[in-house]
Amino acid sequence: MPESNREDGVHEGNAAVTQLYGEPFDSGLALAEQHQLAADLTAACAVYEQLLTLAESVEDSPDVQFLRAHLLANIASVRLTATDLGAAEDAVERSRALLDGIASAPMGPRGRQLWLEMTLRTLLARADLLRRTGRLDEALACLDEAALRLPEFDDPEGLRTSELGLNRVHLLIERGEWGAAEELASALLSTTPATAVETIPRLLIALGLICASTGRFDPAEDYFARAEDALRATGDTGELQSLLAHRAYTAMLRGDFDLAEQLFAEASAFFERQRQYGDLAVCEQARAFLAGRRGDSTGADDLTAASLSRFEQLGASIAAADTMLLGAQHAYDRGDITEMQRLAQEARDVYQAREVHERCAQVDLMLARTLEDNLNRTDHGDHERTSVDNALSLALPAALALEAARYGFATAHARSQWLELADDAMRLVFRLAARRQDQGLLFELVEHRCAGASLALDRMPSAPLPSPDGDAAASGETGETGETGETGESVSVFPSAAMKAYGHADDPTTLGGVAADAAASAGLRVAPPPRVRMSQESGRVALQEYIAAAEFRYHRRIVDEEEVPFWITDDLTSRPVVQVRLADAGDLFITWTWAGGARGFGTGHGPAEEVDRAVRALAAALPGPGAAAEGMRQAFASGAMTDPRTEHALARELAEVVWPEGLTAQIRQVSARAGRPLVRIQPSPRVAQVPWELLAVDAESDGRLIDLADVVTTAPTSLRRPDPGPYQRPALDAGVHRDPAASPDTDTDTVVLVLDPRIPGFRADSPLGSVLGPPGSDPELLAFVQSRLDAGAVVPSVATPAEAFRRTDLDRDWLSGALRKGARRLMYVGHVSGAPVEGGQSEDGTLHLCCGPGTAGLAETVRTHRPLSAKDLLLGTLPLRADGEPGARIWPAPPRVALIGCESGGDLRFAESFGLAMAMLHNGAELVTATRWVLPTSFAFHRLAGLPESVRPLSAAVVAVDNAHEDQDPVGRLGRWQREQLDHWRSDGRIEHSPLLWAAMTCVVV
Repeated sequence: MPESNREDGVHEGNAAVTQLYGEPFDSGLALAEQHQLAADLTAACAVYEQLLTLAESVEDSPDVQFLRAHLLANIASVRLTATDLGAAEDAVERSRALLDGIASAPMGPRGRQLWLEMTLRTLLARADLLRRTGRLDEALACLDEAALRLPEFDDPEGLRTSELGLNRVHLLIERGEWGAAEELASALLSTTPATAVETIPRLLIALGLICASTGRFDPAEDYFARAEDALRATGDTGELQSLLAHRAYTAMLRGDFDLAEQLFAEASAFFERQRQYGDLAVCEQARAFLAGRRGDSTGADDLTAASLSRFEQLGASIAAADTMLLGAQHAYDRGDITEMQRLAQEARDVYQAREVHERCAQVDLMLARTLEDNLNRTDHGDHERTSVDNALSLALPAALALEAARYGFATAHARSQWLELADDAMRLVFRLAARRQDQGLLFELVEHRCAGASLALDRMPSAPLPSPDGDAAASGETGETGETGETGESVSVFPSAAMKAYGHADDPTTLGGVAADAAASAGLRVAPPPRVRMSQESGRVALQEYIAAAEFRYHRRIVDEEEVPFWITDDLTSRPVVQVRLADAGDLFITWTWAGGARGFGTGHGPAEEVDRAVRALAAALPGPGAAAEGMRQAFASGAMTDPRTEHALARELAEVVWPEGLTAQIRQVSARAGRPLVRIQPSPRVAQVPWELLAVDAESDGRLIDLADVVTTAPTSLRRPDPGPYQRPALDAGVHRDPAASPDTDTDTVVLVLDPRIPGFRADSPLGSVLGPPGSDPELLAFVQSRLDAGAVVPSVATPAEAFRRTDLDRDWLSGALRKGARRLMYVGHVSGAPVEGGQSEDGTLHLCCGPGTAGLAETVRTHRPLSAKDLLLGTLPLRADGEPGARIWPAPPRVALIGCESGGDLRFAESFGLAMAMLHNGAELVTATRWVLPTSFAFHRLAGLPESVRPLSAAVVAVDNAHEDQDPVGRLGRWQREQLDHWRSDGRIEHSPLLWAAMTCVVV
């Protein structure tokens, strides 16, 4: 055996000739590595072949056999880089046979380590080969075999461990398990030693591809830039060219097609010169797509044919099928339906045989789109219903599976970006359901869409799906695919890597050990929504047949096993109630159902362009979330909310597009017969800031929705599970027991008041300074605190009302102690910092207590202060300590909570609602009063609107919320105050009665 224990055959040891086997082998190996670094694969392979010929002429012995195995492993590496998969497979098999042949030969400890290292290299190369040729199960088995060998190998720096991990990342990417791939790659990147100069840039490239494929283009470019720096440091010319192709792919996904074409052309020229025909075929596939986009059908067909031919010659069956799928789209574009069907079916057969279930879904979505396109172009007459049914049977299961793929991601940001890709397929489904005029299906689609993700506090994997041999609802934790982007019809058909998602019921790629722990702490994990039971009598679940089809076809868990009723109406007997839900799917879709003595349901929709225009007008009228002072100044100076005429015009514009006239008519009829109804509204993210109470629902007068009904906001169905699990509804400290369903007068008498706490590091006149003014300066606020002191226990304990304001001792530990002892109410008035909607992470919203920088928590510090985030309230100390507790145990919420701060109720603007208001509901609250947008303080009214200092609108709002929370009917009481404000606004138009303040308030319930 040679004397060295390190030789990767590619990039290491090239500065000088490493003494391994003697001459001419050592200098030959060094020369071949230099050729590889320069991307001269032909020259590198020629050197290795010459050395192999020489080695085969030497008298046979275990050492010589090991030398031959080493050379064959290097040849396999070069052939893999050149995508000469047939020759690579031959070299790998020959190398493995030689290694197996000397496995039992006498060798010392050093020799055993060299044999293990070469065996691991061969196994990893074989796994890479199998992955590239679509034999993913075999590739996984090969990696598992390498993992079994690894503990025996002396790998102090973890180099081979990181290589094995990188190969698993690549396999996860092929499977479309994006969340697991990202977690593992991130964990590996943080633990891989700097000496792994080959592995680190490849991990960075993998992370860049994951981000690009899931819609996160800026992080992708950051990873690519870091990878480029690392590759330039090693002089790896070939991998730099591959990185160029990855950047071209990212540009294509981003929609920068000119740049994509330029980069793909440059990469293609290099790959053709280097005879890397597999990489060239990938570029040709992408260029065919780009040619089709610009209308060059001949060029697209030629490039598609060239790509398909190369993939077939290489034995890359899945890649070849991808090109067939692209060819099917080209055939449809030129009107050759027969050819389209042939190519699509051939591609699907390959996907089915290889168990690439997501690609099957991609074919189904393509066929559904072509059916819709054909319906738009031709009159199907009596067969239209059948054609729509066929399209729905293809599109809806695939869209459900694609949407559900987001649950594999560890962060809400990644999931929100994925949903942007998945939403295109769901928009197709809603269009087809509307075309069929199927009110029942639209209703179930909205219910499923509004169910919401479930917070997954445990780290246990979900139960496997039933076997496909059992029933139609079969499969395992896997994925599927759909379309990407809205840049044209064919964008959704191009076989994008982002659409790969599939796997197996036994979940062979579940993370474990350190990687799993690191991944678990990376973000807020969610699980699929519950099954929504539409009828107690029939037991029907929303979309049940489509869910069963999706889980069977694409091996993806769509919903949780637990069922919840779409609406609990058992106790709604005292007054009529209507539940309204809205869902974004291009257009805005609306459903409603009556209960409490009224019966009926309905559906409606608002055209996308009109809804977007109205929402933009609303946003322009509100204080912006960016530069707070400037945004507030603009809202007062030119916003529609500060003038009765412009405000009414805005309220009417909103009502015309987001509120069905038929529902208004029903509300009037019910009100005349049974009294003022309660309207429960669950808005979609797009319309979550709409002040529903303010809607001018009467075209002939200035009648508003709040004139006709009381209005309350409702949380997603996932927060209303009958079995809340081990972390909700916690038992309280000190033996105090509270029934969360009890009314305020039967619960503990304590009211917790957090009123304008002093934030460390911020003066009273700074951005996080006082919101209520100097303590003791506002008689109305002092009277409010005194009334609470007179009524019962108040925490913190104060001798005078003024002591309740601007305190310095109200930190998260104090709040935990106060809530654990039991309370019937919590009122917070202070600063709230909302999370940016584009980030997708509602759990990053924070409220500001008196916590210093040394306080443990999940939010970043701000100067000398650490805010309390919604993520803290939900996860508690679980990510921080091995013995951590969930947030519901640390901060158990009382039945009624008021969060009076800027956009404290902004949760519903996110696809996943886990902000402050929802965190309080999750932790036990029954009702949370929060705000839809940034609130103006009384000082803002004084400074920007010239209001006298004796008039303090924010103080009046605080008192109104307090009075409402003391009432048996808090929603009705708050609604009465809002109607009073509206009446003043309509009669005198004074700025202190502007809806800019009072219409921001809403009660949120489960």
